[in-house]
Amino acid sequence: MTASPEFQVIIFKSVHHALRAEKILKEIGIPHKLIPVPRHISSDCGVCLRFPAGEREHVEQALAGKFDIDEIRPLENQG
Repeated sequence: MTASPEFQVIIFKSVHHALRAEKILKEIGIPHKLIPVPRHISSDCGVCLRFPAGEREHVEQALAGKFDIDEIRPLENQG
């Protein structure tokens, strides 16, 4: 049985979007961290936003309609 991922990441279309999302999540108190995109995930932006997997619904609600998000996915290979 595989354990569910502890974190998920949001892949953005630009660094500007990533920084804007970071500000929004900080203002409403959702834990997060801006990190380099892991090697196994391709991205034009180069940075992504990591957050606890249990906060996904809150993150999606907070960012809904503000800008385009490329993808939200589990953060694998965290070891």
